[in-house]
Amino acid sequence: MNSTTTTSFLSQWTGQHLNVIDASIPKSDYIAIDLSKANQDLNTFDIASSSAWEDYITNYLKSHKKQVAFGGYLETRNLYNRSAYFSAQAEAEQRNIHIGLDLWCPANTAVLACFEGVIHSFKNNTNFGDYGPTIILEHNINNQTFYTLYGHLSEVSIGNLKVGDSVAQGETIAYLGEASVNGDYAPHLHFQIIKDMQNKVGDYPGVCCLNDLEFYKSNTINPEPILGL
Repeated sequence: MNSTTTTSFLSQWTGQHLNVIDASIPKSDYIAIDLSKANQDLNTFDIASSSAWEDYITNYLKSHKKQVAFGGYLETRNLYNRSAYFSAQAEAEQRNIHIGLDLWCPANTAVLACFEGVIHSFKNNTNFGDYGPTIILEHNINNQTFYTLYGHLSEVSIGNLKVGDSVAQGETIAYLGEASVNGDYAPHLHFQIIKDMQNKVGDYPGVCCLNDLEFYKSNTINPEPILGL
């Protein structure tokens, strides 16, 4: 696949305000949030605790009178240090750079297909700090193939899926999961646009290390402008 062509192709949706969560929530009720290691507020609570994270996100939204907090593409974060699944001895090999977009809002919020397509794969990624239930859609529009990943879902979301089933743009495909099933995070959607799945099924890295950053920057696309954020 030609990565430059795919990037140019997807740019046609920039600013069209597509939705990947409950479309009844207006974009005016979204607010950006900084969860990078530069945010000193994250030193005021236990980042290893999903309940503490949920309190932090809830209070952040309440204080700004918003419903959804979003951000995180290419953001370097400390929160993954709590999990051996991401940590490494050498700093350049630690997986702490986020390569998707997070949308933080309550559990059971509807998750929508960003584009028409088919179910490529799905899986419950149960490692501590992982995605939990995950759905990947394959899209082929105007002869361009690409993929979208939806992570941290409820278990019921993947209970009756079939690979190859068609989905319409804007169709409800899942619901957000609680910390007990979503990898132990405050409820949120990890949304990722991927050019080449590299033969992976039901999973694709959502966090990378510095050594691999240039590749993942070329193989993913920032969802913010496509969602009108």
